Amino acid sequence: MTYPCVWTVPIEVCLPFVIIFLKMGTADKVKWDARYEGKKAPGEPADFLQMIFSGSSWVIPPGRSLDVATGRGRNALFLARMGFTVDAIDISTEGLRQGKARATVMGLSLNWIEADLARFPFPDSAYGLILNVNFLDRLLIPQIKKALEPGGYVIFDTYLIDQQNLGHPRNPAFLLQHNELLTLFKDYRILCYREGKFSDSGKESFRAQLLGQKPV
Repeated sequence: MTYPCVWTVPIEVCLPFVIIFLKMGTADKVKWDARYEGKKAPGEPADFLQMIFSGSSWVIPPGRSLDVATGRGRNALFLARMGFTVDAIDISTEGLRQGKARATVMGLSLNWIEADLARFPFPDSAYGLILNVNFLDRLLIPQIKKALEPGGYVIFDTYLIDQQNLGHPRNPAFLLQHNELLTLFKDYRILCYREGKFSDSGKESFRAQLLGQKPV
């Protein structure tokens, strides 16, 4: 994300906004570190992710991949087992620590990146696959698209607005409207898409799930 004030106004004007963004990032880190503290080993990978790779409709060749908001790394570990070179990024020190520990037990090597996604410099055309599960920041969609190589794949799986009637999360800022995910990736080839109440790791939630391919 860029901040237009950096070059267009004096630093004393810009500084309060920078401090606000830093505090927001720190608050998120503290929240997620506390949520992951004391948890057991990372759970099973997302059901939709497993469905994509267990089916024969589309074959995603192993290559460099990015797991956005990896948390404790359950999905990143799955991709590494499938032969991908994985960058796993999250703001939580504790989540990444648990992911690293599990990777060591499994004999897997991943690149664990501790960073605030709002300030992470997504590289251009670097990944053959980008994964986004249980996370929604609409401002990052252009960054995800930029970071995919031509012909690369995106797997996007997160909560629908209907989730408000079922449980956490309820904040509409973190919930997709009906068909919104299709609109966000309307410039991609949509290989698989569904909305509804689905199970993920044994727990039901309202979700939108998409497998898309960047045009060549």
